[in-house]
Amino acid sequence: MKMSTQDQVLPELDLEVLEQKENKIVLFNDEVNTFDHVIDMLVAACDHTPVQAEQCSLIVHYKGKCNVKTGGYDDLKPRCTALLEAGLTAEIQ
Repeated sequence: MKMSTQDQVLPELDLEVLEQKENKIVLFNDEVNTFDHVIDMLVAACDHTPVQAEQCSLIVHYKGKCNVKTGGYDDLKPRCTALLEAGLTAEIQ
């Protein structure tokens, strides 16, 4: 017996995994911090490579914001706190 698409059963989604993937640190542009400081902090707090950090800093500068890290909330919280303590403007969304 062939099943129609309406009869097919979809696998259950693990909501905890989905929620973890949706968390992200968003870094916002400001007129205070230098590119070098932002790059250094992204390398230190978010484990970016220098090239990745430079690209994110340019996106923040020209677009106003950039998602700089995704993951579970427990992983992102101390990273975001480090960015905030360094004088950057960031939040977890």
